Amino acid sequence: MYAVIETGGKQYRVAPGQSIEVERLPGEPGSEVELNRVLAISPRPGVLLTGEELQGAAVRAVIEAHLRGKKIRVFKFKRKKQYKRTIGHRQELTRLKVTGIVTPVEAGPSEQSPVEEEQHGE
Repeated sequence: MYAVIETGGKQYRVAPGQSIEVERLPGEPGSEVELNRVLAISPRPGVLLTGEELQGAAVRAVIEAHLRGKKIRVFKFKRKKQYKRTIGHRQELTRLKVTGIVTPVEAGPSEQSPVEEEQHGE
């Protein structure tokens, strides 16, 4: 089972038990967070729920730690003008451990192949 979630303007594919680093979320380490912006869920192989089927879906996670990302350097310059500036940036991050995926309907919609539907229609 996996889900595709969106947080901090980025999309992540997550599964229960997985740890991910996302942009800083409010909360203390050890507290539980529920991520409601779920884009897709795959409850079993070969099945993908999206759109209207995801009403009420969520991903539950526990905040493991708050940390800072790797430093990046930004260098600005304008040629022939002797203008040079170097600045650095470290992104504030939160490490989450996914504890579970809540699906709106645990079993999912019943799926019949087109051949079965035609036989029932005759």
